[in-house]
Amino acid sequence: VQLQASGGGLVQAGGSLRLSCAASGRTFSDYFMGWFRQAPGKEREFVGGVNWSGGSTDYADFVEGRFTVSRDNVKNTVYLQMNSLKPDDTASYYCAAGYGGNYASDKDYLYWGQGTLVTVSS
Repeated sequence: VQLQASGGGLVQAGGSLRLSCAASGRTFSDYFMGWFRQAPGKEREFVGGVNWSGGSTDYADFVEGRFTVSRDNVKNTVYLQMNSLKPDDTASYYCAAGYGGNYASDKDYLYWGQGTLVTVSS
């Protein structure tokens, strides 16, 4: 499956962004989807994930209720709604697809999109 992330940009602290990740090539609903991020000089980290139907999600502790992962299996797209953004959220954000396992483990994802850069100014 091919993944194309979009929606990044520059936003002030406290603002919101919605990232999108469009999938193509295979049956989107076969995959659970995750969002990861990587800040300069830091390791990639898990942000949030959603199961095949969209009925179950999981988030990293640092999200603290500010982000929401959702999916539309008709549009073959997964979203990351980010609210109350902080400068520490500045990173490239990546979407990924896998068949199953631990949302937070990047080893359980088979396909990765290119990153979309989010910059949060203070």
